[in-house]
Amino acid sequence: MPKDYRDGALYIRVSTDKQEELSPDAQKRLLLDYAKKNKILVNPEHIFMENGISGRKAQKRPEFQKMISLAKAKPAPFQVILVWKFSRFARNQEESIVYKSMLKKQCGIDVVSTSEPLIDGPFGSLIERIIEWMDEYYSINLSGEVVRGMTEKALRGGYQCTPPLGYKAVGEGKPFVVVPEEAKLVAYIFQQYCQYHKEPTAIARQINEMGIRTKRGGLFEKRTVSYILQNKFYIGDLEWNGITSKGQHETFISPELFEQARQIAAATFKPKKRRCVSSCKHWLSGLVKCSICGASLSYNTGKYPYFVCWRYAKGFHKVNSSISENRLIKAVLEYLEGLLNGMDFTVSYVEKDAPEITEHEQWEKDFQNLAVREQRIKIAYETGVDTLEEYKENKARLKQEREELERKKEQFIDVPAASDAKEQFLRKVRNVFDILKSDEVGNDTKGVFIRSIVEEIIYDKESDTLTFRLYSPKKAA
Repeated sequence: MPKDYRDGALYIRVSTDKQEELSPDAQKRLLLDYAKKNKILVNPEHIFMENGISGRKAQKRPEFQKMISLAKAKPAPFQVILVWKFSRFARNQEESIVYKSMLKKQCGIDVVSTSEPLIDGPFGSLIERIIEWMDEYYSINLSGEVVRGMTEKALRGGYQCTPPLGYKAVGEGKPFVVVPEEAKLVAYIFQQYCQYHKEPTAIARQINEMGIRTKRGGLFEKRTVSYILQNKFYIGDLEWNGITSKGQHETFISPELFEQARQIAAATFKPKKRRCVSSCKHWLSGLVKCSICGASLSYNTGKYPYFVCWRYAKGFHKVNSSISENRLIKAVLEYLEGLLNGMDFTVSYVEKDAPEITEHEQWEKDFQNLAVREQRIKIAYETGVDTLEEYKENKARLKQEREELERKKEQFIDVPAASDAKEQFLRKVRNVFDILKSDEVGNDTKGVFIRSIVEEIIYDKESDTLTFRLYSPKKAA
């Protein structure tokens, strides 16, 4: 290395917010010019560039972490890090001080801002702290302004999400428009779930086998399908941060079909560790348990198919817990038929892992949200943001929403009494019984239906008995 020259590194970052800042190429050019004038040699491998990355958290900046890791090497590969502004290095003052101190004391590396030169001594350190405080204040203030702007946009029914499957954006704040081929796929997903009772995993697998991919080119999976089935955008609702408003886009899923999907999801109870029906060999797989050890009875095919405790099959206990497929199916059907013929039973009421909000609570939340929106349009008019005509239009629209909420609340019917709930459960049993008896219904459909009323079946080989544990959702479907 020539005398008086130092090795250097460049750290270049452009953040995600829409601020006035130099492009990565412009920052690189200015930093290299500075390095040349100040006898700093920059190896191309030591140019670290991040585009569209926020500076609030260092852990979320891979190139920054890579640079810090190299700086800790012995000996250090460079003696100075050049940045366009200190805000490019960090916007969190605490992290800025920690990393700069570590680089200086442990690695002998200086961090230099080419556009914010500092003098040596205590006064220079004070100026540097002030710059860091201002960067952090700007970052926090910008975040607050962004949230306020997004909140106001949500209250006005604006779009601030990427178009879901079935739609595309046309720009200029206009409503998203329907993409016919994608819309057909969304309709197909609702059809398979509501009419053919296929679970999300099975639907995802089927779509992938067709060679269809998500908007980002990935494979469909359970959560992809579940998100589509729960996305109120398809019935015209825009949701953001607890705020709901009506969008102006065209819809192709009816509210009735969407509600049917919601009710199916609400009535489906899936205990932890239970496998998806679509991954089971038999519609009873995973439901039947061994009375000795509690393990599931696995399904074995062959000339005479049967179920056997997998722990027994591996030698964990001596007593054989096995039953033939025909006997098990016959026993299940006889039990359900007995329920329909008046056999006494009790039902356990279970809640999902995340209990749903009650209708009363939801209405209260809707009325509170509506009151906030009414107040905001009034403030917007009084401060001159909206014209009188816009205020009248918004007021009329919110009045109509309030009347609709009141109408729905008046039509509310309380959850049935215990006797009514029992009758309701028996109607579900009848439906399940008819499905299981049909030879035309597939394995997946039978599996979904039996799981809507039976949590588990315990088989006792010694007494040759089956014990059924029945359940129903806490909230009536």
